[in-house]
Amino acid sequence: MITRPDDPRLVLARRAIGPVTIVADPGLPDRVLHLADGRGTRYFAKQHHQPARFTQEVNAYAGWARHLAARTPGLVAQHHADLVLLITAVPGRRADTLPPGSEAEQLAHRAAGAALRALHTATAITDPDLSSKISSRLRTWIAKAHQAELLSAREHQTLSEAADQLTHQRLEAAICHLDYQPRNWCVGETLAVVDFEHSRPDARIRDLARLAFRHWARSPHLRQAFLDGYGCLTSAEESLLHHFAAYEAITALVRGHESADHDLTEHGRATLARLVP
Repeated sequence: MITRPDDPRLVLARRAIGPVTIVADPGLPDRVLHLADGRGTRYFAKQHHQPARFTQEVNAYAGWARHLAARTPGLVAQHHADLVLLITAVPGRRADTLPPGSEAEQLAHRAAGAALRALHTATAITDPDLSSKISSRLRTWIAKAHQAELLSAREHQTLSEAADQLTHQRLEAAICHLDYQPRNWCVGETLAVVDFEHSRPDARIRDLARLAFRHWARSPHLRQAFLDGYGCLTSAEESLLHHFAAYEAITALVRGHESADHDLTEHGRATLARLVP
């Protein structure tokens, strides 16, 4: 791997922990470096492109991540000007690489459910304006999709109706991970959870949306395993989760279009097709 000596991630790491070597890790995105110090201790140095994402992740590691009933990386150092943070590596195997249908996969979902419930319970907050905020965000995504000519008239109408419905929903607020899915769970002796750049106060049930529409549709037994740990959903929560399908569909569609990610675009299309009569 070729990395400049003045790479801000290496500069921060050397300042914080001394000499480091880069560990080859082809599965990582370009903005993340896998590093090892002289004793072999592993770290990740990550550079953000957006200040808000950097701030959200730093706040998570420095504050509320301790409420998650799972291991999380430790924040070692940060540099605000370069939007770089250095965190410890957590042991384990990514949960999305576990054998499909295995007991290990089900146990990971159950542990992930219990961990998320602990976070939501410990960080519950009151936000009477949350439904209007989420509805407004959804309308912004709809406008982006409309401008990019990604929606039919019927799809636009269906999504707009979903935004109207969310405006009138009673939403329980808590700190949410918002990318809570198996690729961000590490399975070792205990469960570990990583990647908190999306985290912020939001609707608690929305934290289940990526699982519901990216994973559980094809593996309903994993839904039950997760809820064994998280707790059963009420009929009102089930209905609310269905409303968040619109949010999942439109964000996947727009982000897939912007990044030329075919798989993400197809997921957005498939989710949207479930909503449009």
